[in-house]
Amino acid sequence: MAEQGRARRGRLPRAERRRPAELRAHGVAPLDVDRLIHERLRLGILSALAVNDSLTFSELKGLMSATDGNLSVHARKLEQARYVACTKSYAGRLPRTQFRITELGRRALLRYLDHMEALISAMRQHKGT
Repeated sequence: MAEQGRARRGRLPRAERRRPAELRAHGVAPLDVDRLIHERLRLGILSALAVNDSLTFSELKGLMSATDGNLSVHARKLEQARYVACTKSYAGRLPRTQFRITELGRRALLRYLDHMEALISAMRQHKGT
């Protein structure tokens, strides 16, 4: 109903109005970024897994300089989105958690990177005009 009212008045949704016209003209919208990936630690996790077959919890923790709790929460969000797969096993008596990026996660990361590159390109073109 609200959308019909906007269409009748010829107005863009509020989020659209806030986007710079130059970016809309290039087909790029900053607000369209994948918020799940955009968070620093989750982007780091996906990036690290994209260039490694798999990494353990300890390896990711060291790479990201994260606490156990922080890494665990962000890894779980990525796992719930099916961007990463988690395998738990034991090495002797010690638990071992292994992460790998899924095909869905790889596609989402590439889409995110393409979007960011398009934003950067549009901003550089705007700056040059």
